[in-house]
Amino acid sequence: MPEHDPAKRKGQIVVTGASKGIGAAIATELDARGYDVVCLSRTGTSDVGYAIACDMTDEESVRAAFAEVGQRGPVAGLVNNAGVHILGAIETLSTEDFNKTIALNTTAVMVAAREVYPHLKEQGGTIVNIGSFFAKLGVPDNLAYCASKAAVAAMTRCMAVEWAKDGIRVMNVAPGYIETDLNKDYLAREKVKKWMASRIPVGGPGAVDDVAKLVAAIFGEGIGFLTGETIYIDGAQAINH
Repeated sequence: MPEHDPAKRKGQIVVTGASKGIGAAIATELDARGYDVVCLSRTGTSDVGYAIACDMTDEESVRAAFAEVGQRGPVAGLVNNAGVHILGAIETLSTEDFNKTIALNTTAVMVAAREVYPHLKEQGGTIVNIGSFFAKLGVPDNLAYCASKAAVAAMTRCMAVEWAKDGIRVMNVAPGYIETDLNKDYLAREKVKKWMASRIPVGGPGAVDDVAKLVAAIFGEGIGFLTGETIYIDGAQAINH
C-alpha cells in the first residue's frame, strides 16, 4: 500500500502472537487493508509488517517491545491475541499448568494493554482482546482455559469504562471452533466433523480469516460508541439449544 494511504497515517497496530494461526491471519488482513502492523511473537518472525521477538509472559520483554514500537512512530491499536490452551481434568490439574495458562491468556493481556496505554492516550485508539466462547461455557478438562478467557471479557469491560475518557475503545472478540494449522487434522476426523455438524448451526468450524475480518472491521469502521462488548464469532454454537 502507498504511504499516503489513510490507514498508514493512523499509526501502528500491534498484534501479539502474530507468527501463526489466528494472530498471523489478523496481521495479514490488517496489512492488506493498509495498516502499519507490528507483529510480536516469541520467534520474532512474520510474513507481513514489522516483527519483534517478545515473550508476552516476561514484563521486561513486553516493555522493551512497546518502547521499540513507540520509537517507530504513533500507535493506533493493539490486538491481544497470544494465548495457550492446556487441557486437564480439574482433579489432576497442576498449579503449574493453571498458572501458565493464566500468565499468557490473562496477565499478558493486562500487561500489554497497560504498556500500550501511554501511546494510545496521545491520540485515542482501539484495543481488541481475543477471548473465547468458552468464557461462558462449562467445558470438561478446560477449567484453566475457561477461567482465563472469562477474565479477558471482564478486563475488557473494565478497560473500556476506565479509558473511554481517553478516546480508547476496547473490544473482546470471542471465537468458537476455528480451524488452524495446529488443529486441522483433528477437525478433519469423521467423528469430530459429525459432532460439529450436530452442534454448530452453520455446520462446521470457522476459518482464521473469519476472525481476522471481524477484527479488521472493528478497526476500520471506527464506531466510537461501540466499546466494552464481547462479540461472539462461533457459528451460533454457544446459543444453540
